[in-house]
Amino acid sequence: MAVLEKIRVKFGILISVVIALALLSFIIDPNTISQVASSMSSKYRVGKIDGNSVSYQDFDNELNYQNRIFEYMYRRNANTDQEMEYVRNMAWKTFVDRYVFLNNAKKAGIQVGEAELVDLTSGDMVSPMISQIFVDETGAFSKDMLSNYLQSMQYDQTGQARMFWDYLQNTVTTDQYYVKYNSLFNSSNFINPLMMTDEIAENNNSVGVEFVMVPYGYQRDTTIEVTDSEIRSYYKEHKKLYRQNASRDIEYVVFEVKPSQTDIADANEKVVKVYDEFSSTDNVRNFLMKNSDSQYTDEWYKKGELRTVSTDVDNFVFDPDTKTGDVSEVITKDNTFYVARIMDTAMVPDSVFVKGILLQGVQTDLADSLLNVIKSGKDNFGNVAAQYSAMGAPQSGEPGDYGWLTKNTMFPGIESIFTARLNDVYVVDTQYGKHILKVTDRTEPVQKKKVAVLEKEALPSGNTINEYYVQANELATKADGKYENLKKVVDEEGLALLTRNNLREGDENVGSVNDRTKEISKWAFEAKEGKVSNVLNINNDYYVVAALKKIHKDGYAPVADVASSISSIIYNQKLGEKKAAEVAGKIEGLGSMEAIAEALGTTVSTREGISFSSYMNQGLDPKFIGAVSVAEEGVISAPLAGNIGVYVYKVVSHDEGSSFTEEDVKNRAAQMSYYASQSLLPVMMQDADVEDNRARFF
Repeated sequence: MAVLEKIRVKFGILISVVIALALLSFIIDPNTISQVASSMSSKYRVGKIDGNSVSYQDFDNELNYQNRIFEYMYRRNANTDQEMEYVRNMAWKTFVDRYVFLNNAKKAGIQVGEAELVDLTSGDMVSPMISQIFVDETGAFSKDMLSNYLQSMQYDQTGQARMFWDYLQNTVTTDQYYVKYNSLFNSSNFINPLMMTDEIAENNNSVGVEFVMVPYGYQRDTTIEVTDSEIRSYYKEHKKLYRQNASRDIEYVVFEVKPSQTDIADANEKVVKVYDEFSSTDNVRNFLMKNSDSQYTDEWYKKGELRTVSTDVDNFVFDPDTKTGDVSEVITKDNTFYVARIMDTAMVPDSVFVKGILLQGVQTDLADSLLNVIKSGKDNFGNVAAQYSAMGAPQSGEPGDYGWLTKNTMFPGIESIFTARLNDVYVVDTQYGKHILKVTDRTEPVQKKKVAVLEKEALPSGNTINEYYVQANELATKADGKYENLKKVVDEEGLALLTRNNLREGDENVGSVNDRTKEISKWAFEAKEGKVSNVLNINNDYYVVAALKKIHKDGYAPVADVASSISSIIYNQKLGEKKAAEVAGKIEGLGSMEAIAEALGTTVSTREGISFSSYMNQGLDPKFIGAVSVAEEGVISAPLAGNIGVYVYKVVSHDEGSSFTEEDVKNRAAQMSYYASQSLLPVMMQDADVEDNRARFF
């Protein structure tokens, strides 16, 4: 035992568990050991695909590789949530392609040979992935650029160029498998002439009908019983409809952290304290950097555009009586305080046509020389742009054309284009390099203003945040981990107990708490049914105390969970049968729709142009549409139990139109092929029993 203790201290609890399992193997059934080990391993794996386990280490290795590819392609790391999610999805897709799609494609007899790959990467049928990367100044695919890249790989000691080329080859190969599989699949969706004729006829046929309808009503018929055996029998016959993904039902109390009145007063006081300095400072930019939540920009605003800040700010700035230099009073919106100062007023266009030359790196030293060359007329703007601009050739227009730019589409730092004189050539510095600019056209100028806005939002102080935590912690303490205790405290203190059913692992939206709430789903998937959480901190914006009401395991929902919905289905079926029998008894022997309507205490309705081909768009009971579409003309039907009532009908006319053509058949077939192709991989994944546990780790 002393040796075991030393191992525990040195290697941690995991080694101890392994040793304990080994010791237990002398007295426990080996099958039990296997089940325990499997349970432990599944908890720490990212996924399982067609029997192939994807360990955390496997996935992390692929994730690092995809990150390196992203960095090589975009010259920066994946930083935003969307970018990181994209990289994770690409890493996961690699395993899905490897274990699912490529296996199925090869089983279908599809192959991509070496000669074919050469042709796709550097031959006569270059893949779009290659042709869109290696382009010349006109934007066209350049074999010379591709050749230069391949030759330069041997001199790249970092190995990144080779890594990226290998990535391209693998991606092109996989993409070609997809192209061939989809082509094989879509080609099998063949419509022969007989099918074409039938579909045109079916979609051009419509009927006119007279009918009466007796609604079921909303009062439950207590004479109709649904037994447990009927529910079980229905479940067995329709079990595939009750496939479910793992989820949890929770109830929870949210404590949203909001600024106190003291916090709001403090924010207001800070604005008032610097008001005079803001009104008079000569360096507004530096002042706002030190004192404001928003910074100064050189943006020109026209009336209405400052409403996104505050309607009162916009009204002040564009009041006919205000002028450059005027400063507003302190304006309050929600818990934020604003002071606006008008910095300049001018007639400014919304859009300008700009020519530009972007110089980067050592070429920025050429800016003044090139400016002089253009101004002197020794060379025109387009020629200089074609030779020196880092922007490359535009998709349309002449070299150097930035095109029509607005304040939303311009490059940051070139705001001067809106007030520049037409055809003047000048240089500006930006974060991207130096731009040589020339404005050649503009829209009609309108009055605009530059505005400095001092902004201060009231945020919860440390004391305020702590007060909310204390409230949440008191609730969690009183609940003591038990749902019945939580329910009692909530009722006694008048708190709102919210519900979220079918919470998935990794969900980031839980009711009003919709910002990075994985903390909640993570707890829910680790907790036992009926347990209550400690305080869950959501970015210091919310404190949540949650209770796990029910666990829905991956697989088929238990009969008990769906018994209520099945009971309703069976009840409605029985109700329809009963009502149809009652209607049949009332109308027996009657030979006209008017007599039937009178016997049922209703009136005859009519409807023209009913077509089975568009049953979803006619506002009628689908069962009724299906029945009348194939009914014999002039014959009064037997009572039909629909979804909302019992129908008796008579088709009075058939119309054979011609609006649905052969082209419509082809378009519909193409649409169905597209939908089917989009379903291929999901169906393959379902068949491969894919287990995706990424949400546990990321």
